[in-house]
Amino acid sequence: MSAVYINSAACISAQDTLNDHILQNLSPENSLSIIKAIEPNYKQFIPPAMIRRMSKTVKMSSVASTYALKEAGIEKPDAIIVGTGMGCSQDSEKFLKNVIDNHEEFLTPTYFIQSTHNTVAGQIALGLQCHAYNFTYVNTSSSLEFSFLDAQLQINDGEAYNVLVGSTDEQTDRTMELYRLNNTIKKEENLPVNYLNSATAGVVWGEGASFFVVGKDKTENTYAQLTNIKITNRLEVHEITGFIQDFLAKNNLTANDIDAVILGFSGDSESDVYYTQAMELLPNSSHLYFKHLSGEFNTASGFSTFMACHILKDQQIPEIMMINAEKKNEVKNVLLYNHLAGNDHSLVLLEKA
Repeated sequence: MSAVYINSAACISAQDTLNDHILQNLSPENSLSIIKAIEPNYKQFIPPAMIRRMSKTVKMSSVASTYALKEAGIEKPDAIIVGTGMGCSQDSEKFLKNVIDNHEEFLTPTYFIQSTHNTVAGQIALGLQCHAYNFTYVNTSSSLEFSFLDAQLQINDGEAYNVLVGSTDEQTDRTMELYRLNNTIKKEENLPVNYLNSATAGVVWGEGASFFVVGKDKTENTYAQLTNIKITNRLEVHEITGFIQDFLAKNNLTANDIDAVILGFSGDSESDVYYTQAMELLPNSSHLYFKHLSGEFNTASGFSTFMACHILKDQQIPEIMMINAEKKNEVKNVLLYNHLAGNDHSLVLLEKA
């Protein structure tokens, strides 16, 4: 497939990523087990009557997509593709609570209708009055990567010229309770978290929404070239080296060609070993991590993609993300490697545009 270009990037996260000077204003969080996104003033973007009916993930996505389209100078994209792991969890929980409270009788359908995973992509399309290709991917931690792949195919096949691609996930009280019970989330006694050398299981859970406009042509706003993506569901630790080497070889690169690799260290001692193995393969690259800034969640790779775009465009690597002291004079190739609890491994190669 031919490479495509990321021509705009917008993100709502636990960092103040909607404002300027993003790389200089990053603040890590390791003392809380759950970190929430910094939300904008929704009234500036969404009519108050509509805000009341929207879940958090729909509101975050509406604003982030507005920023992305505005930056790219596009009113209506040729396609809208959204990746999400949990979808509209708030409305799902409200519907199930109504089922229990009302003994399965006299239920209003509103929460059920709004609880479907494709609500986000649908709401964005309704707001734009966009009748183009509209699709939602639900593939846990590789949901965004599948969305990017689809966008790349749409553009390469001549079906679209500019595609709005996004990822979004929200927190809900009941789901967080369940994650605590099954030890997905760090126990309070294991805080603060040592993300790089953790001896305990569990993660710090986050949330957020990231949106990008992917286009066929390079523009004056272009952040990066989206070169290639590779996804696999299951890998053994000893298979990581071959997984990455095969991907690099397919793109006519070697380990020495990767200027920076962004790894998804989450503080989970059981699954972070994959990232340690990956670092050994790329000794001459800048080793970066990001989940101490965003938290772990199904589409956390949206945050790392957003950061990679800024690193390539601004040619700056934030000290707060660095694991080693290696820094190249020019950042040309950035490799993103992510998984969730050892499953759904993804590699994304971004190049300087």
